[in-house]
Amino acid sequence: MQIIKEVCVDSFLDAVNAEEKGANRIELCSRLDMDGLTPSKKLINKVFSNLNIPIRVMIRPKHPSFIYSDRDIQRMIEDINFCKKLGVDGIVLGCLNEDSNFNMKQINFLSEIAKPLNVIIHKAIDNTDSVLNSLLLLLKNKNINGILTSGGKTFAIDAIENLKKMLDLAPDNFEIISAGGITHKNIDELHSLIQGKYYHGKSIIKLK
Repeated sequence: MQIIKEVCVDSFLDAVNAEEKGANRIELCSRLDMDGLTPSKKLINKVFSNLNIPIRVMIRPKHPSFIYSDRDIQRMIEDINFCKKLGVDGIVLGCLNEDSNFNMKQINFLSEIAKPLNVIIHKAIDNTDSVLNSLLLLLKNKNINGILTSGGKTFAIDAIENLKKMLDLAPDNFEIISAGGITHKNIDELHSLIQGKYYHGKSIIKLK
């Protein structure tokens, strides 16, 4: 089984370098030092115009909270519509309530707007009470194509059992993208333990 290595980048040069070094896909952000925010339209356009591999764009207007006001949601809609018009592969987002569980009303609304783009729910899932229950909630929405997760832990390698359960729960056409401290040095070990298909990280391929 071919595995997909998705590299998160926050600059044009890093995006080009990732493609040249063998990345299968890019997650484009700004401010990776803040775990990734929405990149500028200029950067999205430049990367999309120059790369051949699929690009998914982070839609996250602020840090660190995943709780969004109506004004935040409006910004997210504008960024999603820009990505739709451009024709990127997908967008990455996540919305929580005050209790740190998914705000499914916002998620369902934004995922409907985003179609036909792929919609991935990011690591906000790892802040929820139960990654497994949260996954079941997401699976009810057929507009959502996958999740980015470290299985509820900081590092994927510490959440092997949860990741395996999530892979078992998800249908074949739903991407469980493992993330959290995964690098080119430990991806083979992790893959041998969970047998996933999708892996994500800043250093998931050797860039230098």
